Amino acid sequence: MRNHLTLLALAAAVSVAGFAPTAAAAPKKKAKAVQVAKAKPAVAIKGNAKLDKRVQQLDAIIKAKLAPDEYFAPSFLASISAAQVVSIFDSFIAQHGKPVELVSATPRGKYGATLRYAFERSIATIEIDIADADDGKVIGMLFTGFTTPDDTLERVATDIKALPGRTGFLVAELDDKGGARLLESHRSDEQFAIGSTFKLYILAELANQVKGGTIKWSDVAPLAHRSFSSAATNAWPKDSPMTLHSLATMMVSVSDNSATDSLLFKLGREAVERRLASIGHSAPDKTLPFLSTVEAFALKANPELRDRFLNINEAAQRDLLTSEAASLTLDKIDNEALSKGPTAIDTIEWFASPGDLMLLLNHLRDTKNDDMLAIMGVNPGLSPTARGKWRYIGYKGGSEPGVMSMSFLLQSQKGKWYAVTGSWNDSNAEVDNTKFALLMERLVSAIPE
Repeated sequence: MRNHLTLLALAAAVSVAGFAPTAAAAPKKKAKAVQVAKAKPAVAIKGNAKLDKRVQQLDAIIKAKLAPDEYFAPSFLASISAAQVVSIFDSFIAQHGKPVELVSATPRGKYGATLRYAFERSIATIEIDIADADDGKVIGMLFTGFTTPDDTLERVATDIKALPGRTGFLVAELDDKGGARLLESHRSDEQFAIGSTFKLYILAELANQVKGGTIKWSDVAPLAHRSFSSAATNAWPKDSPMTLHSLATMMVSVSDNSATDSLLFKLGREAVERRLASIGHSAPDKTLPFLSTVEAFALKANPELRDRFLNINEAAQRDLLTSEAASLTLDKIDNEALSKGPTAIDTIEWFASPGDLMLLLNHLRDTKNDDMLAIMGVNPGLSPTARGKWRYIGYKGGSEPGVMSMSFLLQSQKGKWYAVTGSWNDSNAEVDNTKFALLMERLVSAIPE
């Protein structure tokens, strides 16, 4: 049973990751309203009064005509507060328009139902679960996706361009010769902080070394480098033995930073930098030397050390990373300094343009390494509703205050390959990760067949 409310099965994107004023957005085209059939029979779950009661109340809870504690069980509200519930529904309304009505309801056993609910511009698919006791209040609610009738790449592009701060994205069809055909883009040649998306460069070098025969996926390496916000391995003993395959899977699927740093230093920082150069990068000076996550966090959190680092050349920066290694460890990081909004996102980061990330995604596709592609597919970064269109979905995202980045490598049911990548940076305020994730999902879904 679910005891939480969530929007999408998004990738864990906790890591660190430029900025300029955005141009005025083009006049926004009004989205076509969802057409809901009138005078239809009432939607009902027959023979199950408890479940039907909660189905009938869905419209009222979304429209804020019913208090959350009258609809959700105490166990649910212990995890997600009433205020958070209201805020989540408000974010859906801001993105998809005014709530309209319940469209359909299909039972899932005695205690669950799958519902379709129409907003002004989209239809949401929602799964609810109720308690056997407590008057059948809702103990789980999952929005598994939104469909937007007649959505287009151009319409989504307009919405992305209207975000505050600075955004860039690219949608391209990839060919078998390493080329690409742009379908839609915005600031695709500008550099952005990309957060944990940088980890795909490490994955690319790992696949390269496996191909070269110097290492194997099954080789064992220690979890030797502790880093900030590594939920997956946080409590693991230092130097726990892990296969390279396991380190890579944790690095990509749940964005584990300790696994990332352990893999980076196992492969070699310079080797990853050479891989970045061979793939192609339009501004390598902005992202070299290639920092580990703990180095980046430690530099962000230490203004004096950060200023020293930023005011010397690349060679001297590399020397500093060695000479100050004792200051660039997890126990030296001031967590409070990293909790006050965007911190040095235009200087201490990993940077790439949407065009650079397209080259990276195309490179990963061209390796034809089944293990690597499978690792990228563990966390698809899309709701279940949006996944059905695709034969393969590879995904990596990254976020921190002021940064959100999402990149998809996609193969359609017809066998065509696509790269979709987008970044949102704002050095003055935190970005709305949920809003951007919805926009990126719309962008993926709007690709014409």
